[in-house]
Amino acid sequence: MAAGDKSTIGCAALKRTTKLKIGSNRDTVDNGQSNSNQVNAKPVDSSQNMRGGLRVYKIVILGDGGVGKSAVTLQFVSHNFLDYHDPTIEDSYQQQAVIDGEAALLDILDTAGQVEFTAMRDQYMRCGEGFIICYSVIDRHSYEEASEYRKLIQRVRFTEDIPLVLIANKSDLEALRKVSTEEGKNLANQFGCPFFETSAALRLYIDDVFYALVREIRRKEKERALGNGTSSEKLDSRRRSRWWRIRSIFALVFRRRRNLN
Repeated sequence: MAAGDKSTIGCAALKRTTKLKIGSNRDTVDNGQSNSNQVNAKPVDSSQNMRGGLRVYKIVILGDGGVGKSAVTLQFVSHNFLDYHDPTIEDSYQQQAVIDGEAALLDILDTAGQVEFTAMRDQYMRCGEGFIICYSVIDRHSYEEASEYRKLIQRVRFTEDIPLVLIANKSDLEALRKVSTEEGKNLANQFGCPFFETSAALRLYIDDVFYALVREIRRKEKERALGNGTSSEKLDSRRRSRWWRIRSIFALVFRRRRNLN
């Protein structure tokens, strides 16, 4: 591991459902182990997005089709790995975690990499708080496209100061590797973000990816709070309300599609 994903959701076991996927009731802690004790969340400013006493972090996973975005997400949420996934159409997941002693609720959008499913991606970009860009070590094109995903985020958000984590998935397939670890590190250095080589099949560094992104969101929030004060809080509030509207619209659209089918 070296320190430092546009829009549709689903996997084979979830079959193109737009229902909210809730993670295990166990509270996940930093080392990936379950914690049966009750979570004691630190006080969070009332202007922040809260649900059930937990700060909600809106995370979007981006990357080309077939790189393993759904597999990574499913491993984090349910500790399961499926050998086969239908191309993701749209799914959202939630997972509780305790990160650096502070409780969090991760609201994850697993997006599609296929070009036919990218019409609504800009909406995800505008409302996500943090982004995971995923490529496969056995697919050089997906590595080259990672820079394009970052450029798209910057274009939609009009800023380079965005919480981001770069991951190279399928690191267990070493014999088929097309992208070196050093290339991944160099790209992450260009992005100015954390980097992990992951394996959804072996569950390598899966939790670390999501925890690192939450840490990046928290760090940048503190920086904005020091620099912008109440103006940043108003902007965050507008982004939060837009996020929930978008989720509701997507759920309605895909329900209608399933009914028509």
